[in-house]
Amino acid sequence: MNCRAALFALLLCLCADAAPAQDKYPSKPVRVIVPYAPGGAVDIVARIVTEQMRQAVGQPFIIENKPGAFGILGLEELARSKPDGYTLMVGNNNANVITPILYPNKMRINVDRDVVPVARLADLPGFLIATTKSFPPTTFAEFIAYAKQNPHKVRFSSVGVGSFPQYDMEILSRRAGLDLVHIPNKQGASGMLNDLVSGDAQVAFLNAATPAAMIRAGQLRPLAVITEQRMADYPDVPTLAELGFPGIGTVQWLAFFAPGGVPAAVVETIHAAAVEAVAAPAVHDKFKAQSLRARPSASPDAAKTFMRDEFALWHRIIGEIKIDLPE
Repeated sequence: MNCRAALFALLLCLCADAAPAQDKYPSKPVRVIVPYAPGGAVDIVARIVTEQMRQAVGQPFIIENKPGAFGILGLEELARSKPDGYTLMVGNNNANVITPILYPNKMRINVDRDVVPVARLADLPGFLIATTKSFPPTTFAEFIAYAKQNPHKVRFSSVGVGSFPQYDMEILSRRAGLDLVHIPNKQGASGMLNDLVSGDAQVAFLNAATPAAMIRAGQLRPLAVITEQRMADYPDVPTLAELGFPGIGTVQWLAFFAPGGVPAAVVETIHAAAVEAVAAPAVHDKFKAQSLRARPSASPDAAKTFMRDEFALWHRIIGEIKIDLPE
């Protein structure tokens, strides 16, 4: 070996000795952003799934609620994070699809580039639901008839201007020939619940978990379920398709996201851990108690395909249903 070759070999050895060992992911706590306040469906799913993942991988997953600006604050926080898999997000239809379509000029990130879907987790059926406080209708047909007889007097609640509960009601109103008044609520599903129980709003599209206690107490009444089939817990409540309005109503989904640029191996690890978590019996029981349904994606690529389909769907809906957006 000549001197030059010997020197090169020595440098290789020194570099190898100096290079740190590659830690197995995850080797430290993982931060999980939730773009909503505690207590809602996204927060509940994030806590249930990450607790199961903690038990499996031996590292804590720390939930960080970052509500505000239609989910933009959470999305931007995720996108600005180091793409190493130690910052994730649990998002949904509103924050991760509708908001980027409606408010691109309010965002300082490019969602297509800076946010990557990792794993679909679950979905949550919904209700078309009505208050029982000073509101006579007891069935879907009675609601339609009452609203037609009282144009611009029936109020409906949503989680904000441009949210899917608003779009769902706008689509139903268009098809059924209704003239309703929108009451947006920035406090999420719990705020919608308060609107309905108090009678400030009379109807809403609302997830199936939030109003369960109020339904049992007789303060709220489901008029229809937003599912492919009737729900086992509400066998007497028909689907909107049965009532002659197929294709209306959004089933809320929940999914993991990561910053753009996370290594593919790390994405695969997160996906595998998430899928294993939602299949665990303990998670199944907790999901069932909240009317949640496990809907894990088959792979990270399948999660990406699902998201592309969701963006295509909502681009079409938003293009057809024009609403006045806040400045």
